[in-house]
Amino acid sequence: MESTTARKRTVPGAQAVARAASLLRLVTASADGAPLQSLARDADLSRSTAHRLLTALRVEGLVDQDEATSKWMPGPELYLMGTVAASRYDVTELSRDIVRSLAVKTEESAFLSTRRADETVCLVREEGSFPIRSFVLSEGVRFPLGVASAGLAILAFLPDHDVDAYLERHPELEERWGRAHGDVPLRRRLQETISRGYAVNPGLIVEGSWGIGAAVFDREGRPEWALSLTGVEFRFGPERLPQLGRTLLAHAHQLSSRIAGSRRQVAAGSAASSARTS
Repeated sequence: MESTTARKRTVPGAQAVARAASLLRLVTASADGAPLQSLARDADLSRSTAHRLLTALRVEGLVDQDEATSKWMPGPELYLMGTVAASRYDVTELSRDIVRSLAVKTEESAFLSTRRADETVCLVREEGSFPIRSFVLSEGVRFPLGVASAGLAILAFLPDHDVDAYLERHPELEERWGRAHGDVPLRRRLQETISRGYAVNPGLIVEGSWGIGAAVFDREGRPEWALSLTGVEFRFGPERLPQLGRTLLAHAHQLSSRIAGSRRQVAAGSAASSARTS
């Protein structure tokens, strides 16, 4: 199979598209907007190149710039595109009551994240009632697979060859996210996740902020989403963690079943429509 890097070398204009797409992802991951300097740094671009691309995206309505702060934020065209794409990809409406139930029963903040290539993207956040909260995750925030608990849960249940390929593509994980994300410790945590059924992030992103995540599967058994909980460390102690894990797994299983059922209904409806017109 041709690699992404090879395609970028051979497809005319692919590099410019990839750079623009990287900026779009960074802009949408910043709830309050992002300054040019941080966008250029995170996209590994010069300020002038980043500004030129953002200006072009603004002309097309894909990003906008706040006049008061000069921060860049998603534009109106992204919303319009998103509403069209939602009918095919969006599972948030199927999941909202399940995420809410998870937050109510555990009193912790609950989330739905989706897999997007080598990352997870948070789609839904539901606040728990416990007054001390973690704010590591919110809608639009992205993490590499294997870093946050949602991505660790998804990565753990991918086929072994996909895990190997992912780790080969991302040797920078340890340098960027710490020793626990090196090849050996990360593989150990993946095995622990499989044995336990859910992933645990013991404050590896922000000290004192813990998270647990459980994979949500599509009809073919692929881990395409994850439910997760985050909170302060003392709320995830050894006495309470297994109970939280059982509750999380039950909700993840419920959502997996609901997603599979909804896809079967869509398939049945399409088949019936084809039969009527044939």
